[in-house]
Amino acid sequence: MTTKTPAAADTGATDPIFLEVFWTRVRSIADEAAKLIVRTSFSTLSSEANDFAVVVTDSQGRSLAENSGSIPSFIGTLPRTVRAVLDQVGAGAMEPGDVFITNNPWIGTGHLNDVCLVKPIFHQARLVGFAATAGHVPDIGGKIRSVDARELFEEGFHIPVMRLLRNGRPDESLLTLIRTNVRTPEQTVGDIWSQVGAVELIATRLGEVLGEYGLAGIDDLAAALFDRSEAAMREAIRKIPEGEYRYEMETDGFDQRLRFVVAVRVADGRVECDFTGTSGQQPRAINCVLAYTSAMTVYAIKCLLLPELSNNDGLFRPIVAIAPAGTILNPNSPAPVGGRACTGHYVPVAIFGALASVLPDRVMAGAGSPLWIANLSGTRSNGKPFATVLFYNGGLGATAGKDGSSAMSWPSNISPTPIEVAERDSPLFFRYKRLRPGSGGAGRFRGGLGEEICFVNRHETPVSIVFLTERIRVPAPGLAGGGHGACGEVLVNGVAIDSRRPHVLAPNDEVILRTPGGGGYGPLAERDENLVSADRLHGYAR
Repeated sequence: MTTKTPAAADTGATDPIFLEVFWTRVRSIADEAAKLIVRTSFSTLSSEANDFAVVVTDSQGRSLAENSGSIPSFIGTLPRTVRAVLDQVGAGAMEPGDVFITNNPWIGTGHLNDVCLVKPIFHQARLVGFAATAGHVPDIGGKIRSVDARELFEEGFHIPVMRLLRNGRPDESLLTLIRTNVRTPEQTVGDIWSQVGAVELIATRLGEVLGEYGLAGIDDLAAALFDRSEAAMREAIRKIPEGEYRYEMETDGFDQRLRFVVAVRVADGRVECDFTGTSGQQPRAINCVLAYTSAMTVYAIKCLLLPELSNNDGLFRPIVAIAPAGTILNPNSPAPVGGRACTGHYVPVAIFGALASVLPDRVMAGAGSPLWIANLSGTRSNGKPFATVLFYNGGLGATAGKDGSSAMSWPSNISPTPIEVAERDSPLFFRYKRLRPGSGGAGRFRGGLGEEICFVNRHETPVSIVFLTERIRVPAPGLAGGGHGACGEVLVNGVAIDSRRPHVLAPNDEVILRTPGGGGYGPLAERDENLVSADRLHGYAR
């Protein structure tokens, strides 16, 4: 098929075929940049765990395309990062060869461990768009990431909006500061350079596409795409009966459980998710900045209404998240935020619960998420420090049509760390990793199973370990009469521990992690006998 190239004076914005071809090419550029990050990153957080994202925006910082494997939260936060950089620096002060950097939680993805880069893209001496990346680096200094921090300053090295590259030349003083303040200087700075390669590639490829089609910029095409996508989302929203739908739930908390409240208001092709009534911000690192809360809100609504359409700014416009300042979903700086996923991952669960009465065939019961994280640090035999991050997942909730998937990441899409990689990069020996029989909530459709992981510290000296865990006390809820999933457990040498506090593993200490199961959907009495038999056959039931 031959695609007609528009004349230079014609942006092609009125031609739906050309618009789709152009958008597909921009998305493919983002995917190529993502592959570059996977192939050149120094740590496993990008190459194995997929804890990064790539976004291309128009000249106003509005999201045009992202890599297809992007993390949902980053897709919602990265365009905000671009706009924050644009506001602080100003378009007139930007030049070709500039690359900006920040890890400010309120500008970036919500915690210091994610480093964001923003590169202005110029074509024919004119600013036409931005390339942006966000990536979780293996260490950012401060205390090892945990929910035990009491303020942001404990959580690591804070990078305000700065130029990492000016006219293509790096700020060596900034790089020296980063290397000096982290436990993994080669990996952390190496991952940052990997992101630099990605944004440079995007700028080059986009310039080639604009030159090929004789285009001066992308704003007109982006605006046409946004308008079409916004119309599609509003049409999908209008199919939901107008009204207010409420849901409340509790989570583990600390001395007291935390309360989540959401009122989902649907009216005139618009969805407003109001979290007023949710618990206040905490003196622990589970606070979730509004940008992350908004990203999870958009993700939840998009999953329910338009899951097949690629993300862009137009889809986001009819969806609004409201959370009062000073709450766990909109904390004031310098609140600690290192474990913000422990809170933010509950946002889609609450929204699904609120809309279950009007979208019963689309929602999912509570998942055994937020994802679990084990952060290890210590000193190698050569005297150099090391730090490793390991990810584990619980079971997904069941839906009205099928059992929940087992040991699956949601609402993030972070991959679990392969055992072979974990043993290569850390002084651990894994005895086993297996599913937890009976951990999924009972119902017409069963919740997904959690997993059980057992590893031993084989280091000759003690190793510090910090866990980020949830659903230790409050299980994943079922829907429509389904049962709740099993709670998670963390044991050291066979004894249950408080996983919210840092621990030290002596040589040969054994750790067992049992991640939570997902909630069931519908009454157990309605479960098909063939499914019951299959569970017994595969060992999924106790």
